[in-house]
Amino acid sequence: MIIQEATGAYGVVVIGGGHAGCEAALAAARMGVRTLLISLELEYLALAPCNPAIGGPAKSIVVREVDALGGAMGEITDAAQIQIRMLNTSKGPAVRALRAQIDKELYQRLMRERLLAQAGLDLLEGEAAELLRDAQGISGVLLADGRRVECRQVVICAGTYLNGKVLIGPSEQVSGPVGHPASLALARWLQAQGWPMGRFKTGTPARIHRDSIDFSRTQRQDGEAGLFFSFLTKPGQYERPSIPCWLSNTTEETHRIIRENLHLTPLYSGRIQGVGPRYCPSVEDKIVRFPERTSHQLFLEPEGEHSEEYYVQGMSTSLPEDVQLAFLRTIPGLERVRILRPAYAIEYDCLDPRQLQPSLEHRQQPGLFCAGQLNGSSGYEEAAGQGLVAGANAAARELGREPLLFTRGDSYLGVMIDDLVTKGVEEPYRLFTSRAEYRLLLRQDNADLRLTELGIRQGLVLPERAAQFYEKRSQVEAEIQRLEKSHASSALLAELGLSAGGDLSLAALLRRPELDYGRIAALSPAPAPLPGNGAEQVEVAVKYAGYIKKQQEQVQRFDDLERRLIPPDLDFLQLQGLSIEARQRLQSARPLSLGAASRVSGVSPADVAVLLVELKRHGH
Repeated sequence: MIIQEATGAYGVVVIGGGHAGCEAALAAARMGVRTLLISLELEYLALAPCNPAIGGPAKSIVVREVDALGGAMGEITDAAQIQIRMLNTSKGPAVRALRAQIDKELYQRLMRERLLAQAGLDLLEGEAAELLRDAQGISGVLLADGRRVECRQVVICAGTYLNGKVLIGPSEQVSGPVGHPASLALARWLQAQGWPMGRFKTGTPARIHRDSIDFSRTQRQDGEAGLFFSFLTKPGQYERPSIPCWLSNTTEETHRIIRENLHLTPLYSGRIQGVGPRYCPSVEDKIVRFPERTSHQLFLEPEGEHSEEYYVQGMSTSLPEDVQLAFLRTIPGLERVRILRPAYAIEYDCLDPRQLQPSLEHRQQPGLFCAGQLNGSSGYEEAAGQGLVAGANAAARELGREPLLFTRGDSYLGVMIDDLVTKGVEEPYRLFTSRAEYRLLLRQDNADLRLTELGIRQGLVLPERAAQFYEKRSQVEAEIQRLEKSHASSALLAELGLSAGGDLSLAALLRRPELDYGRIAALSPAPAPLPGNGAEQVEVAVKYAGYIKKQQEQVQRFDDLERRLIPPDLDFLQLQGLSIEARQRLQSARPLSLGAASRVSGVSPADVAVLLVELKRHGH
């Protein structure tokens, strides 16, 4: 229910209603802890202020992992999508990625309904000003209007609202994204704690009117049928349209206008202090960094099924609005474009994530968990993943349980969190498949097989999903065994156009590059149709069995280092065998294991070897 006055005490309070906050609140409540979600504006829960899309390389795997753990993002994306495609289909399964365009307003409405339907979860509109503390730790949250909420665990998911400032050309104003209010009081409280803070910057393109686009001068890009994010979604479950996107390009005239007006952008006039994302640069940054390029791609993406707004993907900028209009009209298809909302840059405060434990709990403030862009990450998907982990661990702490921890060998959640808390960030963090050492094991198709049972044990996965999972896993395992044990008959080989020779199993046939599971199953079907994406899981497991086994062995060696725990009171500064830089870096990072120590920037393999000797010498 939506409440105007918080009453009684809560086990967990979540501050912020973006993608991190929604998943955090839902996770804590699913685990049976009374939870309160505080948002500046309840009308705008799960707002997608930037691109109208979910997924993409690596990000789609996080969405699937959130879904495997009972989270909401995958199901709601399926229910709100207006186009979906599989990317990297010419490459191996480790880098294939779903990407869906979403109806942004529908996505928000469905998430709000999900939150309202969640037992044990209340919603409150207000501005969190500070955390209250007593001798035991956190005792509650004080709102800017004086209201108090009692709790022992808090999850902060402030997004880009924390001390937000929006810049367009020479103008700037204190604001969150899309003109929403900034979170100022909480920013002041965090700064007053003396914790290391940073300031990052991101941006978003202009929104333009559909009727002002000449689509005949652009290249059409359609979606595909029968693709879903959630392991629960069934074919035909949602009657959704498939709306095309459109591809165009900048021109030399576009670049000339931008170059001549660089002095008007806060990015180059020195007024932007925050560090922007290297992997998602503004259009003016692209033109300065790549002067030899005469054209850059851009995509025109619909904001919703019934919306007149289109998002100009690849054209974020903070140039003045009149300059934006001038350069947009030099792009094929946009010669008569009308801007509905100008592009802007936004600066915001964030924490140095190296202050956090792998559970996302703050090292200096027990009971405080942090998630999303507050931790220096970027993207809806990264935020949702961290939100689920932080919410689940806040609930676990309230229930007196061990924290829910992920590793680089079991999930992209583990890769992302380890990157953040061990290495820190110098720019907004974005996930890529290249960040994962074991990406053949961490595919989007097998996220449920990797994580759902863990979610069941933690109380994150509800009984209906658990029953479906166990049934599917049993069928997949049985089909893999059938393929390994069944032998190809001469008749079957003839149907496949192969000559009889040797004693081949169906699995051996499937490992041939020219054959796929669908073709073999059509001639030798499983006892019962495989549910969901079971056929894909069978094919990948059999076809790549040798490579998968090698990576599993690598993960085992990795786990050996992760299990070599470092005493929490170890004084690294006294370990004379380490380099001075390693001692200082390790003392600051306080890694929990030898594996984590090996990933601290400035720590060499020789330092790790010395540290291993020291741990053995002290009986660890």
